[in-house]
Amino acid sequence: MNWLIDFFGNPDNWSGPDGIPVRLLQHVEFSVLAFLIAALIALPLGLWVGHTGRGAVLVVLSANAARALPTLGLLVLVVLLIGVGTIWPVLIPLVALAIPPILVNTYEGVRGVDRDLRDAAYGMGLRGRQVLFRALVPVALPLILLGLRLAAIQVVATATVAAYVGLGGLGRYIIDGLATKDYPSVFGGAVLVVLLALAVQFGFALLNRVVVSPGVRQVR
Repeated sequence: MNWLIDFFGNPDNWSGPDGIPVRLLQHVEFSVLAFLIAALIALPLGLWVGHTGRGAVLVVLSANAARALPTLGLLVLVVLLIGVGTIWPVLIPLVALAIPPILVNTYEGVRGVDRDLRDAAYGMGLRGRQVLFRALVPVALPLILLGLRLAAIQVVATATVAAYVGLGGLGRYIIDGLATKDYPSVFGGAVLVVLLALAVQFGFALLNRVVVSPGVRQVR
């Protein structure tokens, strides 16, 4: 508790380029950008594979293999290949981390919709994308949002690796604090990351209540 008071009660931690607002904004920027890139890749692919069934085994196996990639190891590899000085050494590992949960949950959500509902949609004259977006996606939405939530939380928690390549974010408090034995900064930075992850969790819980049909939510 004393470490928290020392960290959050220090006025120097609330102003300047190393202040909490600036570091928090940097962390959010890394996380949002990586999350959006991953969603733009994984969502369309998951919807297409779930709807058509084509390439399902390959997609699932690739996603599971990507989950096994060590984020820090991938970060070091990207740095060795393209160097530092850009945001890409951070974005690439974070995007690779975020794609699997989005892809797999989107695929499973669409693929798991009751076959009778699909047949009913076709029987009503819907075709192709109409069946996907008007019949399947609304039912699959809870699983799709689950994948997005898991990806967002993982990215927020792992974006601290940006500090390893000299970028900002909340990881600076942890990495620099460990290097200088400034343990209040280490503890304070970790608490900020946890609070940000909890805020993401709360945001997706609220989004789930807003966009998911009450009937679908009750069944889930």
